[in-house]
Amino acid sequence: MPLLIPAPLHRAMLPLAHSIRHYWRRWRGAPIAGVSVVITNLAGDVLLLKHSYGPRVWALPGGGLNAREDPAEAARREVREELGMAIGKVEPIAVIEEVISGAPHTAHLFAAICDQHPRPDGREVTEARFFPSHSLPEPLGRTTRTRIDAWRGRGIG
Repeated sequence: MPLLIPAPLHRAMLPLAHSIRHYWRRWRGAPIAGVSVVITNLAGDVLLLKHSYGPRVWALPGGGLNAREDPAEAARREVREELGMAIGKVEPIAVIEEVISGAPHTAHLFAAICDQHPRPDGREVTEARFFPSHSLPEPLGRTTRTRIDAWRGRGIG
């Protein structure tokens, strides 16, 4: 369905949809789950992206986990949808329990290596680049920083 809407209109509607979803989650308080992926290239650089909605920060690829969807498959799907990249093996790093938009959130964190260049979808993701892991750009989102710290804590970064 979203591909039927022209990209500029879709991109313009996402901030409103994001805001509505934020208030809906706060009102409902229902638990939600998602995935994030720390993708590195062969040189060890970390892939970060900017969304067309929400806070204007550098973030990791990822998104919501569908009902009964395997978290590793969700990670692959989100990377494919947002960045046009196919990742194979994903390594589970951590499961982080947090609160997002006033609702309990379970974040499944994965790591992957990919030798492809990102191709942002131009709808949800407006920019994506690899950065040296020792020199990440600012501003990083709070949740992104937490996930990168967990990834580094595993001795991978």
